[in-house]
Amino acid sequence: MFRRRALPDELLPSLRAFHIVLDEIEPAKAGLTDIVPGTRLPGRPLQDALEEFVARLTRARDAMPAWRRPELEDEWSACRDGLEIALLGATELLEDDYEAAGFGSLLEVVERSLDPLEPFARAEERFASLRRRKGRSRAKPGEPHGASW
Repeated sequence: MFRRRALPDELLPSLRAFHIVLDEIEPAKAGLTDIVPGTRLPGRPLQDALEEFVARLTRARDAMPAWRRPELEDEWSACRDGLEIALLGATELLEDDYEAAGFGSLLEVVERSLDPLEPFARAEERFASLRRRKGRSRAKPGEPHGASW
């Protein structure tokens, strides 16, 4: 029988706060990818998508401190830095009233905007790695049942 792995209780508030940040980042990413036209639909207007992207990333940035923990410091710092880079780049495009010159330049905008947000995937993996088995731990050979490793 498999036992569920659970995050230590002291990290649960950080995980919830991390998901609040992701609840802004994921729709921001999806909205930005909508600028690329499909075979049946034109792409979303770039300025509109950038405005939403900046607004959502700003809310995500404001929520970042709530999930900061010593166990997650490397991941948190990488996410903070990536978020700042993505936000700065999108803000500059908005302020410059950037107009894409074709499909290739739209793809470049999406790629350059989303790449800095990759550390969030690594942070999610880190949360998963911090999970531990619920219940008693396995005993080493020769130790009484339930002894810690």
